[in-house]
Amino acid sequence: MKKVFYLNSCDTCRKILAKFDLRDWEMREIKKEPITQEEVEAMHKITNSYEDLFSKKSTQIKLRELDLKTMGEDDFKELLLDHYTFLKRPVFLTDTEIFIGNDKKNIENLRAHFNGNN
Repeated sequence: MKKVFYLNSCDTCRKILAKFDLRDWEMREIKKEPITQEEVEAMHKITNSYEDLFSKKSTQIKLRELDLKTMGEDDFKELLLDHYTFLKRPVFLTDTEIFIGNDKKNIENLRAHFNGNN
């Protein structure tokens, strides 16, 4: 499995995606085709944390008046499945690895993954 979960309207996602050869990756625009429970669980299998997948910058947090400090793993999972903006993005998922978000360390790890698998 090689999937990329991204948002087309996200400039950061587009910049990151442009850096890599994604010809043999399944591209999933999460607004048009939301992530499934099976996909969230596959991500969780690698991270052991729904919170790690959760974007704390989602505009939905304020709109829904969510208190993240009181939330547990089941709450994060439910929200990830409920609205696409809760997924930290982009997410690159393989059978054994996951690369979540746009922080510098993640992009370095992603670059190393692509350089090692060419």
